[in-house]
Amino acid sequence: MPRKLTYADAGVNRELRAESKKALKILEETYRFSHYGEVVELPYGNIFPFGGDRYLDLVIEGVGTKVLVAQLVDKYDTIGIDGVAMAVNDVIRSGAKPLAVVDNIHAQVSDPALVLEWMKGVTKGAKEAGCIVSGGEIGDVPELIRGLAEGKGFDMIFAAIGEILKGKIISGRETKPGDVVIGLRSSGIHSNGVTLARKILFRRWGGRHDAHDIPEGLDREIVYEFLEPTKIYVKPLLKVAEEIKLKAAVHITGDAYLKFGCLTNFSKGIGFEFNNFRPQPILELIQKAASELDGTITDEEMFKTFNMGWGFAVVVDKTDVDDAIDVLEKTETQAEEIGHVNDSEVIKIVYKNKSIILE
Repeated sequence: MPRKLTYADAGVNRELRAESKKALKILEETYRFSHYGEVVELPYGNIFPFGGDRYLDLVIEGVGTKVLVAQLVDKYDTIGIDGVAMAVNDVIRSGAKPLAVVDNIHAQVSDPALVLEWMKGVTKGAKEAGCIVSGGEIGDVPELIRGLAEGKGFDMIFAAIGEILKGKIISGRETKPGDVVIGLRSSGIHSNGVTLARKILFRRWGGRHDAHDIPEGLDREIVYEFLEPTKIYVKPLLKVAEEIKLKAAVHITGDAYLKFGCLTNFSKGIGFEFNNFRPQPILELIQKAASELDGTITDEEMFKTFNMGWGFAVVVDKTDVDDAIDVLEKTETQAEEIGHVNDSEVIKIVYKNKSIILE
């Protein structure tokens, strides 16, 4: 029997991470220092008041091991887009408009040519998000960071801050059975599940392919398909939020469709069923390459790890579906109904004529 391959096999243990996150509860002791009122709890984090009816949403995110794939082919001018995208796509879940991003890059060496390439991507991402890059930090930490090539090691972390008026907050609290989930098309693998994917796809880490292979189903070298930047959803999300009442917004990143569990925990008595998936070839290739290595990645593991074609999702009343999709498509965003809310209290995936319950 082929060996089942999971994210834990690649070194990312979901159960351990979930247990570790319990320690975050202690941070609530700091909420009394909120200067303008109470911190507001949302499904994916918290926002805090900043005077009057204004709230700020502050997040921090990283690019993860996708930086290693950039090093694999010495291409660094797009990885900054991923960093900006991961942060601003989190900010907009509350409906907040991103105001600024900052970066914190740990480098093996602050090579001027390399820094310029990083900043090209950061600038392009911030322009797409419509926000400023108000600052940042690059630290030389050669004892901590090693690259695939000498002097090329780095790690990227991005923080973003956004502003939202009290009456416009997308809270998740009004989500109810009968509501519809609309998916916004991803650009590919984005920056999630990369640790597992690269170990299966690239020979450099024991995988199936050379970086410059063009496997069946792809129209360019696998490494460039992999490096396709994470899509930035700021403009379409803010536009649809102006015109349609959004019940919830989900950035489908790490843990993929398990993310919707934050909503089921937040709004009791609801569940989700998803039934519309068309993963890009790079995502389908992951399973194929695993089988060629005498392993297998189950469909369940795929939906726990990868976006499977939809990088962001919004929940709307069923009467607003057509109007919401129309607004999104006018922003040149591919959007489709991908599922619905029910009262099952579980997350169900219907894929390839099979039903999968994510736990």
